[in-house]
Amino acid sequence: QVQLVESGGGLVQAGGSLTLSCAASGGDISSYAVGWFRQPPGKEREFVAAIAWTGTSPYYAASVQGRFTISRDNARNTVYLQMNSLKSEDTAVYFCAADEIYYGETHAYDYWGQGTQVTVSS
Repeated sequence: QVQLVESGGGLVQAGGSLTLSCAASGGDISSYAVGWFRQPPGKEREFVAAIAWTGTSPYYAASVQGRFTISRDNARNTVYLQMNSLKSEDTAVYFCAADEIYYGETHAYDYWGQGTQVTVSS
């Protein structure tokens, strides 16, 4: 069973950048599709980005398209979320999720990390 640990969150000013990492243990991340989700304060968890097993054809929520980039380094067993031009509305707890079969925008992933806080000050 794979375990996921997110890191890289923190406090950043609007317009700044952060890179989140999702490190996997107990399994080979290359066997999993990975998604990033976020949960803003007082709101439901929402889809951010996803990347397939091969690393091709990543896709994004409209709200982050052109600002966020998802990538994977299977040799390091890690998936990244590069976040640029951050806005106050990007403030949320960010989660990564993985699944051997599912690849999509819903919460159907089998494995989830504990989350990392991202706070964007305006």
